[in-house]
Amino acid sequence: MPLQIALERLTFTNMTPIQAESLPLILNGKDIIAQASTGSGKTLAFALGILQKVNPRFFAAQSLVLCPTRELAEQVANVIRSCASEIGNIKLLTLCGGVPMKAQRHSLTHGAHIIVGTPGRVLKLLSMDDLDLKSCTIAVLDEADQMVDMGFIDDIEAIFAYLPSPKQALLFSATYPDSIRELSSKLTQDATFIKAQSTEATKPSITEIAYRVTNKATALNTLVHHHDITNAIIFCNTKVAASELCETLKYSGIHALALHGDMEQFDRNETIIQFRNGSAPFLVATDVAGRGIDIQGLDAIINYDVPQQLDRYIHRIGRTGRAGMNGLAITLVNPHQTEAFYGLDRGVELTELPALREHHDVTTKMRSICIDAGKKEKLRAGDIVGALIHECNLTKDEIGKIDQLDHLSYVALPRELCEKSYNTLSKSNIKGKRYRMWLLG
Repeated sequence: MPLQIALERLTFTNMTPIQAESLPLILNGKDIIAQASTGSGKTLAFALGILQKVNPRFFAAQSLVLCPTRELAEQVANVIRSCASEIGNIKLLTLCGGVPMKAQRHSLTHGAHIIVGTPGRVLKLLSMDDLDLKSCTIAVLDEADQMVDMGFIDDIEAIFAYLPSPKQALLFSATYPDSIRELSSKLTQDATFIKAQSTEATKPSITEIAYRVTNKATALNTLVHHHDITNAIIFCNTKVAASELCETLKYSGIHALALHGDMEQFDRNETIIQFRNGSAPFLVATDVAGRGIDIQGLDAIINYDVPQQLDRYIHRIGRTGRAGMNGLAITLVNPHQTEAFYGLDRGVELTELPALREHHDVTTKMRSICIDAGKKEKLRAGDIVGALIHECNLTKDEIGKIDQLDHLSYVALPRELCEKSYNTLSKSNIKGKRYRMWLLG
């Protein structure tokens, strides 16, 4: 069976609680409302449900997945594509804001089986008659609470008006506030509510610490060294604060990149790629930009600003301690924020800042090269590896993560080797052709 072959190749052998509880219901066509923490395996559950029902020979949008952010939509799309790899002829389109609509409209003229997107862009394309959901029989809301929190509730209800009846609706949410109860009552029929319990294998193991501080920038430098943090997402409440903190960290010797909603999609993609491949150890993000980012092996998240709601706190700390690994969540609290922090009711007492140990700059071992060609130019990761080995005299073990977009490729190399390799590679042919490239960071 194609799906089983794909799962074996991806080494998915045991179901998590949310998968075990939701998948039989999904396959039986039931509506569900599932409360499960981030990193619990819920994406795979609805991905398998979607792919089990898709008809590759019927070229129309048969499934819709709505996500709160572009980053999460891309991650969901990648999971579905990986599971669909053995089926063949499955076309998936991501429809998100921040990228040119013209290309998306053109892609839709050729049809697609599965649509993954953000509510604003999906609704826009529906209103322009470029997207047809009359054949869509399954609709998924991923991180539904975050979409409601971001003000998408009207868009979601409008999108569901375009869907046929009957249809199957699946709502996945890390929290279950009254707003989700109200939304689910409108969008689902006789839905089964599931609250998955974590097993020891999937249960987040997150140590939560809150420090009483006066100067947060100085405290942050101290804590990075005290806890031996090598990579972390640092959350701020505003875009301005994120940008300013990023510059402050760079000045103090901590290599960081900012991620917030005012950035163009190209810059957001490039920032996340560099953070994931180890070319930047610290990402300073706002809540909106930080949602849906899944980084394996993240040392910690740091609340530079105390989050304004409990839901935001939960989603922030859920970026670490994923898939059963240990995580660390640190919150910096100044005297004016003590009441707000205790209002989150986490049962965490404020502690004094530890003494600063010997200071050293926090840099990264990796650096990225961007190549002006990607999947659409049929440049393969293997072609890049071959050029680096044969032209730059690198070993396979020295070559880091390679990320490929439609028209760009990124490769991470050891920082001490990257500039020399870039100078050689930029003057060499890859697969018989010379490409433009840039040295990042």
